Amino acid sequence: MDFSIRAANVEDCKDIARMIVELAEYEKKTEHVKVTQRDLEQDGFSKNPFFHGIVAEVPEQLRTKDGHTKIGYALYFYSYSSWAGRAVYMEDLYVMPEFRGKGIGKALMSKVAQLGLAAGCNQLNFTVLDWNQSSRDFYLSQGCFDITTSIGYHCMRCEGEALQHLAQP
Repeated sequence: MDFSIRAANVEDCKDIARMIVELAEYEKKTEHVKVTQRDLEQDGFSKNPFFHGIVAEVPEQLRTKDGHTKIGYALYFYSYSSWAGRAVYMEDLYVMPEFRGKGIGKALMSKVAQLGLAAGCNQLNFTVLDWNQSSRDFYLSQGCFDITTSIGYHCMRCEGEALQHLAQP
């Protein structure tokens, strides 16, 4: 399949926002999507970006029935492990359903890994839903492992009113 992977730019935010909603629909979590195209533009392409992105693109002749040529993306940011040092966190990896199984997801993930290694990272971290066996199998086939079962860590979160309360001195 003819496709390319490249760094995302501010003009890609409309398509990234569209695919974020598609991913949330696939994961049955649309009610959690709060980010807008404008948020992506500001948070990813300002002087001090909160995230970086890459997009997968196909030539015009392979565009979707809705006219899209941007058919996948990955969002990532750099973090730090007090045990291992520099790390890269892949927030999203998404390929539109009709383009899955063609090496695009692997190419996106590989590019995030390359960028992480180039930045001196020792780890690539991400989450996957427990029911998403096909994605879990894909990640395992790439040499990844489930730290919940091997190390015993669980991903925790604090948000909303609880975050506001926690921030009080």
